[in-house]
Amino acid sequence: RYADLAASHSEALRQREEREWHNARLRQENARLRLENRRLRRENRCLFRQALLGPGPDKPPADPGEEAEALRAQLGRLQEKHRRALRHLRRCRAAGGPEASGAEDGELDELLLEEDEQP
Repeated sequence: RYADLAASHSEALRQREEREWHNARLRQENARLRLENRRLRRENRCLFRQALLGPGPDKPPADPGEEAEALRAQLGRLQEKHRRALRHLRRCRAAGGPEASGAEDGELDELLLEEDEQP
């Protein structure tokens, strides 16, 4: 009976260590994704400013049709990156359970809801 108790205790400790290791890995991935998110937000702001300000003094004005098409293509690429990032976050959240939730849960839930509502 004591041997069974010791074995189940050892198994519980092993599972706990495994969960802690997995959670640490998820926290590292979360930190990496937050940095990537910040970088993409900065890039987005910069591109938006450039689009608002128009071409610089050394660049000739672009054809509005070509510019609109380029912006549409860029928007499509950014939307696809956004969808992939949300899918990845869903997988991380599903793999980590409630422990994987972070301080930005409200923002993530909002993004996931928006993604689900889009066609």
